[in-house]
Parts: sequence; structure tokens; C-alpha cells
Amino acid sequence: MSTAQNTRAAAGPEEGANVSESGPAILVLEDGRVFHGRSFGAAGETFGEAVFNTGMTGYQETLTDPSYHRQIVVMTAPHIGNTGVNDDDPESGRIWVAGYVVREPARITSNWRAQRTLDEELRRQGVVGISLTGTRALTRHLRDRGVMRAAISTTETDPQALLERVRRQPAMAGADLAAEVTTRESYEVVPPEGVPVRFHVAAVDLGIKAMTPQRLAERGCRVTVLPATATTEDILALDPDGVFFSNGPGDPATADGPVTAMRGVLEAGRPLFGICFGNQILGRALDLGTYKLPFGHRGINQPVIDTRSGRVAITSQNHGFAVDAPLDTPFDTPYGRAEVSHIGLNDRVVEGLRLLDRPAFSVQFHPEAAAGPHDAAELFDAFVDLMSAQPAPAAK
Repeated sequence: MSTAQNTRAAAGPEEGANVSESGPAILVLEDGRVFHGRSFGAAGETFGEAVFNTGMTGYQETLTDPSYHRQIVVMTAPHIGNTGVNDDDPESGRIWVAGYVVREPARITSNWRAQRTLDEELRRQGVVGISLTGTRALTRHLRDRGVMRAAISTTETDPQALLERVRRQPAMAGADLAAEVTTRESYEVVPPEGVPVRFHVAAVDLGIKAMTPQRLAERGCRVTVLPATATTEDILALDPDGVFFSNGPGDPATADGPVTAMRGVLEAGRPLFGICFGNQILGRALDLGTYKLPFGHRGINQPVIDTRSGRVAITSQNHGFAVDAPLDTPFDTPYGRAEVSHIGLNDRVVEGLRLLDRPAFSVQFHPEAAAGPHDAAELFDAFVDLMSAQPAPAAK
């Protein structure tokens, strides 16, 4: 286990309780800022990159999104946990966040779908968290200074001693994490009963969210999910009608394998769609650069504009890196001309890419948007349309 991951604690008290009695906890940032609070979730110590999420809902989807691997997530919404936890909404089989910071944990779970409290689930999975009244100050600090390494501890009482360990942790820049979150074996997601199979999609799992293949399956796609190590040969051996590259954690500058695989798919001319990390992989495949954002985009209220239609969508996002591309004019790539398809309205970050001479596009945001919003769901239809426009494949 990486030193930047949780020091997982034993399971907590019996299920059925709400927020448990908690002791003191501290959060220390790598620049020396210290926040004091109360333990929430498992007792212990954890390290990761401190980031903030501005979503008002969807905490369970956030916790289980593999893109948050090795990150301590600060929730800016003041009240977290009121709808509890269930077994239907997770985006993967476990919680991936390294640590969790909330202002006020819900004292009562009130939702007919709840099966456990959030506090129980964090303790059950050994996720160390902290409840502190200064989440607004912490968020402003990260916004002004940039996200940084941090630790939460319920066992260390000396902030300086914890700070020394924080500064020994690996940074997110240069981190190659897709292999740590990907599926170990291929698997399939099929359309629901009554929906005929129209296409076969090969999906490369760089940290895929469960809702993404479901959205494709709802549109008549049989989806074969492949590990992040899949090569062009592995992908094309399936003879797919289209290829998808998923979201995921880490620095895209380290993802040489997926970039090589995507270039092979582009050369083969197969319809291609990428989301989030997949957008950054497409950028690299087109010989564009990537860079780390000061504090990234994490939440479900991020506005983007379509550069062709001028339509604005409110989107779900979770990324700390971005593609460096010309915003206002098409540009040449090894695979023909391309353009930026979407731009973030808060800071004019590249939010999408589109090839003009090949059937390929990607977006930096999440159109599957479990917990919403669903303004961008039509992008799955656009991918289906790309596959529909291709010549009929040979008999399989």
C-alpha cells in the first residue's frame, strides 16, 4: 500500500448508531497550516492531496469515484451525511478517497433508501475523516495557495511531527495511478432487458465510474471494460464499433501506455470518446501538453460553453490537470485538424476536444453525472451517432 494512502483502521462499533462519539483530530497542510476538529469516521492517520468539492449533493458518488484516489476531500457544503449510504449509488466497489473533511456530520440519517450512516461506512472501510468548523477557511486557503499535500490524524497530537511526515509524501504531479484503480480482469455491461444491442464498445478503465458503461448500455451498447494496461491490439481484437477512455486519477503526463493505445485506435479510424482523464489522454495523443491546475474543478456546478453552439451546460467535474490547446481556432494534429469543443466559463480551461477529420471527441467533465446535473447527457447520444455513421462492420 502506498504511503500516501490511508492507514486503515479496524471496523467501528455495531451498525445502527448515528455519528459516534469522537475524539480530537488534526489536519495539517504541507505549508504548515493546522486545523483542529473532531474525528469523523475511522480513527487513525491518513495522507493525501487536500482538494475541495463544491457539490451540494452526491457525497456517496464522490467517495467512491476512483478519480479521488490519494486525495483528502474537503466538502464545502456544510451538512454532509443526511441521506446516509446505500448499496445502489456507489461508483465503484469501495471508497477511494484518502481522507474526508466535513463541517457538520448529520446526526440523523433520513432517507428511505439509506442502509447505513455515513459515519458507519467510513469506519467500516477504514477511512479517516475530520469534522471541523473551519471548512470555509480551509477552502479559501486551498483556493488561494493551491491544493497541497496534507494529513489527518486522530493519533498524533504534535502538528510539527505530522507536518514532517506530510512533506515526505509523494506529490500528485508525476503520479501514475491508473494501474492502482483499474479492473484486474475484463468484464461486460449489457443493455437492460428490452433494449436491443446495437453496438459493441471497448472501454478502457483508467478509473471508470460505474454509471458510465450503464449510460452506454441504456443506449443499446454492449460494453467490454478493459484494464488500463490494454494495448491497441487488445482493444482492436474485440473489433469494437467504438472505443471509450474513462476518467481516472493521477498525472496524465505519466500515462504513456494509454496514450499509445489511443493513438493506435485513432490510426485505425474507430469512433472514440473520452471523459475527464480520457480527455487529457486524447490531448497527449494529439501532441498537446497537459498541466496541473492550481486547485482544479471538483463539484457539480461547473459551467462550460460549447464553442460551436454557444450553449452553456452546468456540469459535474473532478480534475486537477488540464489540456493546453488553442482555444479560438482549429489546429493541426498527426490525425488531421482538431478544435477545442468546450471551454470552462470560470477560468477558460479546455473542457473538450474534437477531431474534425476523424470520428473522435472527448470532454473534461462528466456527462454521466450520477447525482446530476444531466445537462451534458446528450454526449452519449453523440457517441452513438458517431458509431451509427460508420460503415457497417464485417460479420463478427
